[in-house]
Amino acid sequence: MQTVEQVLTAATDSVTLINDINTNGTNSIYAEAFTDIDGNVVSSTWTQEEINDMVQKNVDHLELILAYEPVDEDDDTPDVVGDSSDKSSYTDAIATGNTYITNNS
Repeated sequence: MQTVEQVLTAATDSVTLINDINTNGTNSIYAEAFTDIDGNVVSSTWTQEEINDMVQKNVDHLELILAYEPVDEDDDTPDVVGDSSDKSSYTDAIATGNTYITNNS
């Protein structure tokens, strides 16, 4: 069984992706940009629609994770909803991702 901490730690990858794409756009490694042998960033060949889809998938993932809660005492789903840990980095990433998509549609 996963703990809330483990679930949130795994969700941090989505936070990182959203924030990096928001900052770097087509130069984000998460949109398949890369650095050439001379150290120059080579922009992604992804379309804006493909980048937006990637951001949306990660926003959806974070929203799903933040909604985790057991349905009854026999359910071993981690209680992310009921956990008091700081979830602001996840909610901030959701807002950032939604704004990015809106601004780049």
